[in-house]
Amino acid sequence: MSLQLLKHFFNPQSIAVIGASVNVKRAGYLVMNNLLAAGFNGPIMPVTPKYTSVHGVLAYKQVSDLPITPELAVICTNEFRIPEILKSLADKGCRAAIIITTETDHDIANSIYEVAAEHKIRLLGMSSLGIINPHNLVNASLAHCNALPGNIAFISQSAAVCTTVLDWAMGKGIGFSAFVSLGDAKDITFAELLDYLARDTKTQAILLYIDNIANAREFLSAARAISQHKTVLVIKAGSSLLGAKAAALHSRGCFGHDSVYDAAIKRAGMLRVHDLHELFAAVETLAYANYLHGERLAIITNGGGLGILAVDNLVEEGGRLAELDQPLMDKLNSCLPSNWSHNNPIDMIGDADPKRYATSLIHLMDSDQVDAILIMHSPSALSDSEETAKAIIDVIKKHKKKKQINILTNWSGEEAAKPARKLFSNEKIPTFRTPKGAITAFMHLVQYRRNKKLLLETPTRLPEHLVYDATAAAEYIKQNLNEETLSAKLNTYFTKPLLDAYHLNTIDTHIVQNIEEAIDKAKIIGYPLAVKINSPDIQYKSQVHGVMLNINNARELDSALKSISERVKLVLPNARFSGFILQKMVASGLALELRVMIKQDAIFGPVIAISQDSDARDLQSTLENAVVALPPLNMALARYLVIQGIKDKKIKVKQHAKDFDMDAVCLMLTQLSQLLLDNPEITDLDLNPVLVTGNKVTIVDGQMQLTSDIQNASSRFAISPYPKQLEENVVLKNGEIVLIRPITAEDEARHQVFDNSLTEEDRYKRYFSQRGKMSHEEMAILTQIDYEREMAFIAIRLNQNNEQETLAVVRASIDPDNIDAEFAMIVLSDLQGLGLGKLLLKKLITYHRDKGTHSISGMTMLSNVGMAMLAKSLGFKIERDIEEGIINMKIDLTAEPAQ
Repeated sequence: MSLQLLKHFFNPQSIAVIGASVNVKRAGYLVMNNLLAAGFNGPIMPVTPKYTSVHGVLAYKQVSDLPITPELAVICTNEFRIPEILKSLADKGCRAAIIITTETDHDIANSIYEVAAEHKIRLLGMSSLGIINPHNLVNASLAHCNALPGNIAFISQSAAVCTTVLDWAMGKGIGFSAFVSLGDAKDITFAELLDYLARDTKTQAILLYIDNIANAREFLSAARAISQHKTVLVIKAGSSLLGAKAAALHSRGCFGHDSVYDAAIKRAGMLRVHDLHELFAAVETLAYANYLHGERLAIITNGGGLGILAVDNLVEEGGRLAELDQPLMDKLNSCLPSNWSHNNPIDMIGDADPKRYATSLIHLMDSDQVDAILIMHSPSALSDSEETAKAIIDVIKKHKKKKQINILTNWSGEEAAKPARKLFSNEKIPTFRTPKGAITAFMHLVQYRRNKKLLLETPTRLPEHLVYDATAAAEYIKQNLNEETLSAKLNTYFTKPLLDAYHLNTIDTHIVQNIEEAIDKAKIIGYPLAVKINSPDIQYKSQVHGVMLNINNARELDSALKSISERVKLVLPNARFSGFILQKMVASGLALELRVMIKQDAIFGPVIAISQDSDARDLQSTLENAVVALPPLNMALARYLVIQGIKDKKIKVKQHAKDFDMDAVCLMLTQLSQLLLDNPEITDLDLNPVLVTGNKVTIVDGQMQLTSDIQNASSRFAISPYPKQLEENVVLKNGEIVLIRPITAEDEARHQVFDNSLTEEDRYKRYFSQRGKMSHEEMAILTQIDYEREMAFIAIRLNQNNEQETLAVVRASIDPDNIDAEFAMIVLSDLQGLGLGKLLLKKLITYHRDKGTHSISGMTMLSNVGMAMLAKSLGFKIERDIEEGIINMKIDLTAEPAQ
């Protein structure tokens, strides 16, 4: 990708319109008209062999006739001519083009993309409506109207959704920083546009309409980066199976499962809305909202019924009503009639006049009891709608906390309420027609706040004694990977050694060939027993009632196994029969039964799912009834998954379930995530049931599917996993051995200790100023990194208490084009001079050279001669900037490394 090239789409200095026309029904006419109407102040060059001029602008017969190289070309011609046009544009030096066409044949579209790639031209489209950038007076689109300037960027794969949103926003007076119709997104992608908009100062929030995603890791990496400082909302088409298939066909992509998209959107810190109505509400809220500091909502109303409806909606969506303390109650009592509700919602009674509204609002805004206020009004002959709105607007304008508290309004009704709603819109105060619309908008702010909080939550450290035996697991798979195991679902007996290697609690499992062997084995195991059919052809034992529980003696065992055998012969006569599985019965009366799975999604790769639906067989129904997360998981993410499952009633904790231990379940999920990361041969794992009794989690039964195709296995994961292969023990000059490894989210606490222990001089050299203790949010950003686009290596050792201690860190952030990585490094003062800094910087250089990064750069203070000399010894070019008081350091990684 090239973000530099994307500026030609958003801020071109010259535009050519290929296929410009004077025919009002042609795309070439509309694009020319929109460019001129928007006031674009660069050269507009129509290209057409038919006309001398278009809209009064001199036309050129072919691309080669253009007097200058256009920075952007808008192609409005028949698709069969596009390859030829692209070659001509390339010869002219143009590198950016928008293809405005109707639906195009798949083969033709592919050939167009091949030609564009060959000639290094970036394409927006096929099937694009075009692009609008109101701030730069660019409207290179087929849109029926221009966009107003604003701070929201809108990117959509659907041209129809583009025009709908544009029409609505125009009526509301809502503006945009960019308006992009992406088309099928086969070249320029959502990820590239997110990276570009992350650096655009005029964009504060981004709205995405998605049919499907092509490169999940690229998309999530860009989304996670931008979500740290800008709001991103997503409307994802295809929440149903049929809808997902239709969305994929619309943009010529694969379709993924909706629950997985949902999990991915949350994991990236974005907010999902589910329809255009909800999107419109979210846009209006985003356009005008302040940062939400908390979730406490106060409601002011002149109608009790409206207030109750709002509270019902709030509770249903998981919101929080503010509690009014006594000092606030006293103030409200002083300005409201004696029969007001004396509670939140604050029902001021039907005759509430503008003064009553204004005074109540002032008291609420003065208080520290609320984070947001919903002001409601129903039509009343006793209360002037417009005057009330004006009084409220006046209070908000003058109040010192107007930038701290979010205000939403709901003026119910139609004709009587319209003028007041118009007043609010003009003053950039969110306004809604219904209580539900207002509450939904408020909950968008709440959910976004929660998603961001999750993004920065510090995970609990895993127990120190929990050491996985990844080597044993890998060897076990290697020994057992053959044609037979690859073609079958492997049973509990096979999966047990793998689960044991990751300290996942299982029960002893035995395989017997026949009834006689079963009876002999039962004498050793002891009763009661569970018995199960063992067949590579029977994936779901319930097909043949192939499980029988609580077998108490040999007679019952003989009868049970004969019954199972007969049912197999009757129902599946051709199934291969491999005997029986015997297990000691586990008391499950007080246990919570879960089903925990690893499944493969067509878009996002491996996912981890939990449900209590033990009978679901196909992937769609399995995921519909489960809560889903993307690996890798840590304890914080696992906890969020379980809480989400309970909230969505996908996990129902029985009242009599004995001491359900949340941490134990989360630890099991984290262990399972690591099993998956270390063993890419695992494509499918179904643990069913998993029994939770107190802090004991026991896997009773499991099936596994393996693959031998593990080339680039880590790339299967939508989120780049911890690169364990980069761990390295090194020896310092004093003989001490320390471990250099990538930083993890669990390092936050020890990294805080490391940062606090820096001397004032070290801190000044690192941050170029004196700065205090870092907040949790700042430290979380430093430790919860995206390995796809940043890297931080830390050096650690064990202290006298046998706990890990951070000694030094080197980190680098890579630009999205992987051109330059900007680095910074710091080593504790008492360890300087032992060669640790050199070892860290060499490791960073090797890492980025392997990654294909073009260069590494950094800066340090003029006084930090030691850092400059170290960098120079490793091949960095050093330039001193006396005026700025800094030393610039840069190394070219494309050159051969010095020997």
